[in-house]
Amino acid sequence: MDGRPGPWARWCGYGAFVLGVGHAGVSFYWGAGGDWLLDTVGGELERLARERGPGILAVVWGTGVAKLFAAALGLALVREWGRGHWRRVVLAPAWAASAVLVLYGGVLVVGQALVEAGVLGAAQDADRKALRWHLYLWDPWFLVRGLLLGAAAWGCTRGRRRRT
Repeated sequence: MDGRPGPWARWCGYGAFVLGVGHAGVSFYWGAGGDWLLDTVGGELERLARERGPGILAVVWGTGVAKLFAAALGLALVREWGRGHWRRVVLAPAWAASAVLVLYGGVLVVGQALVEAGVLGAAQDADRKALRWHLYLWDPWFLVRGLLLGAAAWGCTRGRRRRT
């Protein structure tokens, strides 16, 4: 074995990269002043984003950078420059980012699905449109990215253990 992850782990790493770059692109678009789909975010975040204050802009741009960093981890797991002595440097933050993305996305998707199913109640003034967009797009995007990144990290770890 030459130290490369298997095909499924490579697919997961590239998938995490592509989804991460797309996710970061949305943040950068909003940070640059775009407002397409901003009404699907809802609540206080939408209001702050429309006001374009320096604090929320810093958060939006910082979030975009964090999303790009997590995307780069997916790519590093499956590319040559992420191997060798860099493997441990890449694996630790990849596992951490995967855990954060899966927990964040998973908790939100489950909670919103329970609200959508009527198991949990929503506030009277809840933005139903934003709730559905979060349930069907925004929060699953975090969850799927985290699962793909974790699968790529697991595939790289598994391949490494087989070799030793």
